[in-house]
Amino acid sequence: MSIRVLLADDQALIRAGFKMIIDSEPGFQVVAEAADGREAVDLARTARADVVLMDIRMPRMDGLEATRRIGADDNLAGVRVLVLTTFENDDNVVLALQAGASGFLGKSVEPEDLLHAIRVVAGGEALLSPKATRGLVSRFLTSLRPEPGGSSRALDLLTEREREILVLVAHGLSNDDIAERLHLSPLTAKTHVNRAMTKLNARDRAQLVVLAYQNGLVRQGDALPEG
Repeated sequence: MSIRVLLADDQALIRAGFKMIIDSEPGFQVVAEAADGREAVDLARTARADVVLMDIRMPRMDGLEATRRIGADDNLAGVRVLVLTTFENDDNVVLALQAGASGFLGKSVEPEDLLHAIRVVAGGEALLSPKATRGLVSRFLTSLRPEPGGSSRALDLLTEREREILVLVAHGLSNDDIAERLHLSPLTAKTHVNRAMTKLNARDRAQLVVLAYQNGLVRQGDALPEG
């Protein structure tokens, strides 16, 4: 089965470039193109896309609001949003992660990295783990202030093991990394991550990271806990 991609960008040349890269790769297909956020939301509902490549700055409705609407629509629960940005230190990237995006890419991304990113988010993961992105994500999330009392409200739902694993997810570790570090099987690590997502009502790992920072469980500059 092909991974079905929706391109949302107000610049036709950028859409054309991404379309050429995506359609040339076996197992990938661009199923629709949108020139603004409102059109992106409508097409997400009709084109049966797996992944939306979403620009942030677009007319009529920007990519942030479009991402929120896709994330809030139960009928689009399986649709993943991958945010495209010209400036990778854009504060809007933080807001996109909070809105439900599964990751982000700079528009200057290399073709192989673009295809890899689409595969990652289509598979239900967040584009936060390769470790190379860990510092970048952490820097974006420093603008999030811990919510007063947030830890007692949200994180008390988690077991000690789930809290421990949430910290490792927030540091950018994959399920395999977590399993090796905690002497678990990869399946057990994945089960703990999935339970934490369910308890915290998180769509994916990206939202787990946001919640970890919002609730003060992880802060900028924290070292990776000793194994």
